Amino acid sequence: MASLPIHPGHEALAFVQPSSYLKRSRGDSHPPAPMPHAGENGTENAVDRDQRLGLLRIREFLKVRTSYDVLPLSFRLIIFDTSLLVKKSLAILIQNGIVSAPLWDSKTSTFAGLLTTSDYINLIQYYWQNPEAVNRIDQFKLSSLRDIEKAIGVQPLETISIHPQRPLYEACRSMLESKARRIPLVDIDDETKRAMVVSVVTQYRILKFVAVNVSETQLLRKPLRQLSLGTYKHLQTARMETPVFDVIHQLVNYSISSVPILNTDGKSCEVTRNKPLTEAGVVTNVFEAVDVITIIKGGMYEELNLNVGEALQKRSDDFPGIYTCSIDDRLDTVFDTIRKSRVHRLIVIDEDNRLVGILTLSDILEYILLEGEGDDGKIN
Repeated sequence: MASLPIHPGHEALAFVQPSSYLKRSRGDSHPPAPMPHAGENGTENAVDRDQRLGLLRIREFLKVRTSYDVLPLSFRLIIFDTSLLVKKSLAILIQNGIVSAPLWDSKTSTFAGLLTTSDYINLIQYYWQNPEAVNRIDQFKLSSLRDIEKAIGVQPLETISIHPQRPLYEACRSMLESKARRIPLVDIDDETKRAMVVSVVTQYRILKFVAVNVSETQLLRKPLRQLSLGTYKHLQTARMETPVFDVIHQLVNYSISSVPILNTDGKSCEVTRNKPLTEAGVVTNVFEAVDVITIIKGGMYEELNLNVGEALQKRSDDFPGIYTCSIDDRLDTVFDTIRKSRVHRLIVIDEDNRLVGILTLSDILEYILLEGEGDDGKIN
């Protein structure tokens, strides 16, 4: 695990990399997998075959396990009534260390969607467009969120859910199609015949479930560079001096959940298979969409006038740090990292901690579900 130099005005965060604690010991007789080469007459080589087999086993697993299987033996579920004040919902999220909650309409006794950080970001956008409304914001109820979406011209997110006994594969496909990072599990009560929210399943919980239970993830030995897995062009970045409002606009305008914070002009490395990395900014931190919740807790919307460095100081002391990897890390080591740590994204950096790209859980989920899949659902 490497540490970063301290940036003025903000304590440096640790980098957590797959290569930091997943390197084989000297006594391990297994050498690293060689880069794959095409076999004679274009036949499939061993690494390609293992990669295909690993993906096949993961998909078979997702199709026979249900969404209910992902849930831990013991868990709690917090559901918000749509008549609750937005301000109170924010306080409850912070108090319980969560960033989302299902919504319930008690008037109609129906599931009403999922409250996420996007809703609070929409509220901030509304405040930015209507600063004179700051006194009214504290009186907004969760039922007002759809009106706020209309006021700022935001397309409402699709309200998706799935029955807990449906295959986990279906839940994953629904999340990809709707670009959702979590999906509520909704059952029907046998007595009342009404919808009943059971829990919420996230991308992270699904991928960790796979990492823990599917040993064939160790067959995914191709490096990110060869898979072209992740985003490496047109990356949105900021600096510690960047106003928080500007970063929030980036999150909204580009439909992203994080913005890397660099110590230079915000240029990232250019990555190709055979071209060396170009000069880029050193990653010092990452501003995440969930940071918004901490900033505006207690209805302190004036805190949005802070710069990024000042805002990130408000994070809790147990913030784990920045999870990173290199462009040459393999997908099996990424799954090992997910199995051992609570990861939501990996910042791809070079040996000098310069920004190369971003690997999200959505990227990984899309790859294991769709890579090489034909119209018949089989891997070509």
